[in-house]
Amino acid sequence: MRYFIITGASKGLGEGIALELIDENHHLICISRSESLKVKQQTQEKGCGYTFIAFDLGFSHEMPHLAARIFEHIPADTAQGVYLVNNAGVVQPVGRAELCNPEEVEHHLHLNLLTPMLLTSAFIHHTLKWPVQKRILNISSGAAVNAYWGWSSYCTGKAGLDMFTKCVALEQNDSEHPAELMAVAPGIIDTDMQEVLRNTTEDQFIMRSKFVELKQNNLLIEPRVAGQKMAKLLLSDEFQNGKLIDLRNRY
Repeated sequence: MRYFIITGASKGLGEGIALELIDENHHLICISRSESLKVKQQTQEKGCGYTFIAFDLGFSHEMPHLAARIFEHIPADTAQGVYLVNNAGVVQPVGRAELCNPEEVEHHLHLNLLTPMLLTSAFIHHTLKWPVQKRILNISSGAAVNAYWGWSSYCTGKAGLDMFTKCVALEQNDSEHPAELMAVAPGIIDTDMQEVLRNTTEDQFIMRSKFVELKQNNLLIEPRVAGQKMAKLLLSDEFQNGKLIDLRNRY
């Protein structure tokens, strides 16, 4: 049995990835504040293992406790592979840095950067001696390498996640049973984040009109389509430790 830990799996890209990984030889461990009934139903219909853990991933200091709960469901002696998808994230706050709410900035960096860092660390710690395939997929963005007006928190968090991915991948090279890490930018997906951006003002986000046009012209990627590409990469020979890629340039 292969075990897949997916954060933010209740909707959007996380749900899309989870749906694509449903298989009778897989067990999904989905973590979010609310549950995807679609994922729950399809796992039952297709005989796929399924565990839902209700958890607010914005509380990064609770990661050791969360990791303990996760690994209660993964038997070290029979697991054939263990995979972590750090997907959960937010785009708020949007606006000039000096006008952003400090509490929103703090919550943003806890959820988008600290939580995946600490969950990755806990994942490696718990599986240190497991001689199985171990992979960590961090959801990145073009914002990790391109600065955007009004996105100081989002760009900073994603850039940090990219660098964290490269550093830990380097450390894993000399491990006896290494985990592999990649950071992948999935493209512009039709999620709640896009709706948030369309509902901003020009004063908050000067590129608002571009994102409105993307929606109007049907140029956003469907979460299920992006999820299919992510799931394919996660299990393929193209998964390369320490690499940062943009899916739009790969598939």
